[in-house]
Amino acid sequence: MRKKITILALHLGYGGVEKAITSLANSLAKTNKYDIEIVSIYRLYEKSVFDINENIKVTYLLPSKLSPNKKEWKEALHNLKLISLGKESLKSLKILYKRRKSMINYIKNSDADVIISTRIFLNELLSEYGKPDTLKIGWEHNHHHDDMKYAADVIRSAKNLDYFVLVSNALYKFYHKKMRTSKCKCVYIPNAIDNIPKTKSPLTGEHIISVGRLAPEKCQLDLLKIYLDLKNKKCKWHLDIVGDGSERSKLEKFIKDNNLEDDVTLHGFKNSKEIEKLMQKSSIYVMTSSTESFGIVLLEAMSNGLPCIAFDSAEGAREVITSGRDGYLIKHRNFKAMEKKILDLTKDINIRKELGKNGRRKVKGYISDNICASWEKLIERK
Repeated sequence: MRKKITILALHLGYGGVEKAITSLANSLAKTNKYDIEIVSIYRLYEKSVFDINENIKVTYLLPSKLSPNKKEWKEALHNLKLISLGKESLKSLKILYKRRKSMINYIKNSDADVIISTRIFLNELLSEYGKPDTLKIGWEHNHHHDDMKYAADVIRSAKNLDYFVLVSNALYKFYHKKMRTSKCKCVYIPNAIDNIPKTKSPLTGEHIISVGRLAPEKCQLDLLKIYLDLKNKKCKWHLDIVGDGSERSKLEKFIKDNNLEDDVTLHGFKNSKEIEKLMQKSSIYVMTSSTESFGIVLLEAMSNGLPCIAFDSAEGAREVITSGRDGYLIKHRNFKAMEKKILDLTKDINIRKELGKNGRRKVKGYISDNICASWEKLIERK
């Protein structure tokens, strides 16, 4: 008898968590062993940003009119529009109430054999309302970044689940130690990449690329500052930034204020095929994130043959990059050290090729079929 597997999501819009959810669902559906359903609370778009296998059932719990109104609430507060602020506050409370109630109802009535939750509050609801014979799995995508209050919240939310999946070895060791006495067993399963492209970048294009949500923790403004210094040192390479988000207006202002319109392109969101094309026109991948749970985009860059440079404050970068072998990890968020490594790589194609070759070899261990096998073993444990 085929098992039914349900993955609980906040939404299916832009984001690394959402990409991981759809990737896992697609991999499990590909095995043709399971009935897969993704249950998303919010419907931000007509369809998922990332492609979903047609055999996967997608259920939205709330209508699109009940999407998060954080942006509208902040605008009302910033402009001191008290009536609008009151309305948006009431709407926010209504949305949060409906969010909780709809998910509780779903979990209580679910006929799934396995339910995978992907957020702290979803862990809590699954623990409390999941049926006794349902295999309950938590899946943590965020790094605590030494925020022990956040880590304590994570532990509290997951301790009554059956399994807790961590996407990095560092997170596994941390939570395994902290949760030894709980019934929940910690498991390390890294995120996956869907495929390794048949072709790779020739590493001759004078382009630097970075991909990710335009969010404060991704620190693309730092990337622009580094790039400006490189330009002042007569580096003529172009910078491509792929992604969208709340920081876009700040980036656009910096580009305009520093006359970088001809040197930097903000591409906005691109699908995987479009990103692959941009990466294969590039020769260096740069990540400036302050924190990163798992650097899946680094694996994608490596799969296209790119050498990668990142600050070691991004924990996921430490998980993926072997400094000096397939890229470089820069300590202490040292801008000058990163500038030097980028500049060195722009001048030496042989080093680029050596790092790129090693990275492309590494990513074979992260192919979705291999990672899916680890998930199947976990699912079949009960």
